[in-house]
Amino acid sequence: MSFAYVIVEMQISDAEQYKHYMAAAPESIKAAGGEYLVRGGPLETLEGEWKPKRLAMLRFPSYAAAKTWYDGEMYRAARAQREGATAFFNAVLVEGVAAPV
Repeated sequence: MSFAYVIVEMQISDAEQYKHYMAAAPESIKAAGGEYLVRGGPLETLEGEWKPKRLAMLRFPSYAAAKTWYDGEMYRAARAQREGATAFFNAVLVEGVAAPV
């Protein structure tokens, strides 16, 4: 079984409102067996035209676990806390590669 990753690009437009989301989201991620690998921080475009404002990356034990987290009640409540706090919030879910045996 492979890990699954949620990669998020966002632009925060209301930092005070976004703090409510940041307070609620981590608990929902942990409850689903997930963890933050990236949560903001310095970034640099190495190739191409992509200039993200802020990135986050989460790891879950499986694709199904990530879907359960995203669709679950805890994260729906966290997402509601983000309402009006971002100019955009783009998220993708991708299955990782299985480690070589």
